[in-house]
Amino acid sequence: MKKIELLSPAGDLERLKVTLLYGADAVYIGGQKYSLRANATNFSLEEIKEACDFAHKLGKRVHLTLNIVFHNSDMAGVEEYIKDVVACGIDAFIVSDPFIISYIKKNFPEVEVHLSTQNSTTNYETVLFFEKNGVDRVVLARELSKKEIKEIIDKTNTDIEVFIHGAMCTCFSGRCALSNYVTNRDANRGGCAQICRFAFKTDGEDFTLATKDMNMSKYIKDLIDIGVTSMKVEGRMRSIYYLATVIGTYRKIVDELYDNTLTPEKMEVYEERLNRVANRETTSHYFMHEADENDQYFTGRQEISNQDYLGLITGYDKENKCIILVERNYFKKGDIVEIFTPKGTTYEYKIEEIYDEDMNELDVARHPEEVLKLPFDKEVEEYSMIRLIRGA
Repeated sequence: MKKIELLSPAGDLERLKVTLLYGADAVYIGGQKYSLRANATNFSLEEIKEACDFAHKLGKRVHLTLNIVFHNSDMAGVEEYIKDVVACGIDAFIVSDPFIISYIKKNFPEVEVHLSTQNSTTNYETVLFFEKNGVDRVVLARELSKKEIKEIIDKTNTDIEVFIHGAMCTCFSGRCALSNYVTNRDANRGGCAQICRFAFKTDGEDFTLATKDMNMSKYIKDLIDIGVTSMKVEGRMRSIYYLATVIGTYRKIVDELYDNTLTPEKMEVYEERLNRVANRETTSHYFMHEADENDQYFTGRQEISNQDYLGLITGYDKENKCIILVERNYFKKGDIVEIFTPKGTTYEYKIEEIYDEDMNELDVARHPEEVLKLPFDKEVEEYSMIRLIRGA
């Protein structure tokens, strides 16, 4: 039985490498044109080729978003751009425009076309329509229940992709007009200003339209059982720590479900990791019931920055038997931390000594981006990280 795909976002090459190393089966990226995350770093053609080469060596795939709402002014050069991207080795395009879909299928049949969630697909007849027009996969709207998703899968032959984690759009599956109205930045052409996160002044408390984040970790078995092809994590602008934690955690959940080793005790640990890595509350939104006031922020919302991420491990000092890390957040002697690696190995570790890169001893680490060394008897692979479990 083919495993369900774990699909991760990546806003740049470093994020792409991290998320694939931490267990994503495929990654979706944006080019420097026609992507809905215009504020992300995004990928040049040279970087797209490097991304594809890196992924393919791991036996993994790269999907490219081409999912803006195209206006007349956007059409100039799009065909040449598609040709250039295909030459870079892309595996699939994520598209919502009918012309772009037909153009790719006619001229580049070897590349998959995935219907973007921007199309807001909520019924099986629409899936069947696009199936007849060559679409290989449909990314469903996020506003569907388990029952609705299952009915679509049962009545169609198209691969189905659903979102499982990350920020939700207040407007229907991303079709936002608020950003354009308030800031003159068109969310449907890559300029989202996240108006739903603004606090609007009222006679009483400030009012927001913000949704809580999505977290479907408790329902992965349900998605597997009903036949979902791919599970998509949101967040092309998220940090490498966020991606490593979220993708690494879902990788464990999926693998342990398939080999029947996932226990309630393990799941409790995984839930805690997922809840701590982000700064907003999470729910499963529409999957088990119609979304209601419990899935929404209205007033009194607080988003406290997470300080658990202590550093990125960049090497190993064999002479002094120390891991080398680039500091991200404050830590001190006596803190209990966890070293975690792309291969899924974790080590609990009490910090008893801290050194700078010249082996001068320190009591605390208080300067982000400083290169530090910690005594450790094992050499761990590149892109391993350290997070706080509890302070002294």
